[in-house]
Amino acid sequence: MMLHSRHLICRLTTSPIRSRCFASTLVLAEQIDGGKLAPVTLNTLTAASQLKQDIDCVIFGSEKTNETANQLQKFNNLNIKKIFVAENAAFKGLLSESVTPVLLDLQKKNNYTHILGGSSTFTKAILPRLGALLDVQPISDITKVIDKDQYLRFIYAGNAILKLKSNDQIKLITVRGTAFESAKEGGGSGQAQIEKIDAAPKNDQSEFVSREVQQSERPELSAARIIFSGGRALKSKENFKLLYDLADLFPGQATVGASRAAVDAGYCANDLQIGQTGKIVAPELYVAIGISGAIQHIAGMKDSKVIVAINKDGDAPIFAMADYGLTGDLFKILPELTEKLKKK
Repeated sequence: MMLHSRHLICRLTTSPIRSRCFASTLVLAEQIDGGKLAPVTLNTLTAASQLKQDIDCVIFGSEKTNETANQLQKFNNLNIKKIFVAENAAFKGLLSESVTPVLLDLQKKNNYTHILGGSSTFTKAILPRLGALLDVQPISDITKVIDKDQYLRFIYAGNAILKLKSNDQIKLITVRGTAFESAKEGGGSGQAQIEKIDAAPKNDQSEFVSREVQQSERPELSAARIIFSGGRALKSKENFKLLYDLADLFPGQATVGASRAAVDAGYCANDLQIGQTGKIVAPELYVAIGISGAIQHIAGMKDSKVIVAINKDGDAPIFAMADYGLTGDLFKILPELTEKLKKK
């Protein structure tokens, strides 16, 4: 039996399931404490807008997801068409075993060609699992969108840039937040529609017990404008107080980071580690104190706007990356620097 093309179009457009025959993008909008939108989501929205497709967003959470959705609606200049909200007590802790089945169902209903998320613990736990279910290869940590199929990403600890092309019909992508500007609110017309997902995920594989968060008035590493980062040359956990004293002179703007060597030596907590196996940062000012400049560390901070190095070894590799360098004993330089900044 032959079906006339006009009738075929009619059947497609009146289907109760919003099946798409054109390219479209889904962004995993990450919710953090208090219903706030994670900063990396704003970078991801910028990357998604460069694909020049309709954008939908999805928010998972156990509470205050409507508040997060309302924040997303303010970005009406990015062609965001719909914001899906999945709120359920089972999403507490955002376990991948709970989130992935709901995300898979959303993909099957809407046939997205691109699914993007920021390079965070949340997204990195979900997209590989989703990729296995969809039989596609996730693309990690992109730094540039060339077109809908081609992207750039770092390899070899940031020493080389790979240009890749994906032939998968569905692209699962994590975005390096430091490589894209944060999306700006407003400037467009219309407002994205908010749609609730009736999700009742069943998860008998894992259970969220608790999360211990160290409370601090200092910003997170990924959000700080200024980072004072220390290395093994600080010699002890007590000496890291020199860095905290400096950071406290810039309330709400500065925080403290560390090299892997300092973390492994027990001078500071693991969550302060910056580098290939730590966090990727790009503050306006990065001050490397007693850090030699191993390539693993450089990979995590080389996108910083201004880099200052303080090291007693004038031949340390960090000086090759630094915009400004100071050779000398950090135990003499830091107290003097702190006192001078206090007078400003």
